[in-house]
Amino acid sequence: MVGSANLNIMIKAARKAGRSLIKDFREVENLQVSVKGAGDFVSRADIHAEKLIKEELIGARPTYGWLAEEGGEDEGQDPTRRWIVDPLDGTTNFLHGLPHWAVSIALEHKGQIVSGVVYDPAKDEMFFAEKGAGAWMNESRLRVSGRSRMIESIFSTGLPFGGRSDLPATLKDLGRLMPVCAGVRRFGAAALDLAYVAAGRYDGYWERRLNAWDLAGGMIIVKEAGGLVEPMNPNGDILEDGEIVAANEAIFTGFAKIVRG
Repeated sequence: MVGSANLNIMIKAARKAGRSLIKDFREVENLQVSVKGAGDFVSRADIHAEKLIKEELIGARPTYGWLAEEGGEDEGQDPTRRWIVDPLDGTTNFLHGLPHWAVSIALEHKGQIVSGVVYDPAKDEMFFAEKGAGAWMNESRLRVSGRSRMIESIFSTGLPFGGRSDLPATLKDLGRLMPVCAGVRRFGAAALDLAYVAAGRYDGYWERRLNAWDLAGGMIIVKEAGGLVEPMNPNGDILEDGEIVAANEAIFTGFAKIVRG
């Protein structure tokens, strides 16, 4: 697929950050003896990856705004366009030497996500989409799964950790969902969860208490792959609320009803 100039810039930036992160990832095993040392190392890797991405994106589009996990927010000279970036989604996986993490980049125009890239460097899988142009993984067109029965479907989510207050709600979700589906997975990288829904690897995904940079890149990939994406609260806003439910069209209504309680 030949994408727009902006999409090509995003893909180039994601690959550049991915190369840097892969080099750092190979060093993580050597740091496992020291949790603090490994954590500090990964933090530096994260910040360096964001710096590389910002150099590429702002260098090419200096007037665009910026929102990222490490670097905060900058409105930019053009208030209608904004880059939304997570340089390392799945930091805990990265820290533990688990090869499941991603670079996520989205472009927002007038409040709507119009382009998204989710790059998994460990597997060299580049998921991307533009509004109206479909979703892709490397050279292959993506399509959400065709499953229509909940009992045959696999779902993904995040599980609250470290005493987070949303644990009871998530446990209630699991109590309602697990008896009627084929399984629930918790892989620890929201951007890849969404990309996997787009690829038909998962049939649906839901999660609470996320940030805009966790969700923005993957949202449009699911939509362009034929999936449905809504806020957990039907009257809410996904990026502002950090809550999302996504699935193929056939099971969305039943799935959403379960996780919304």
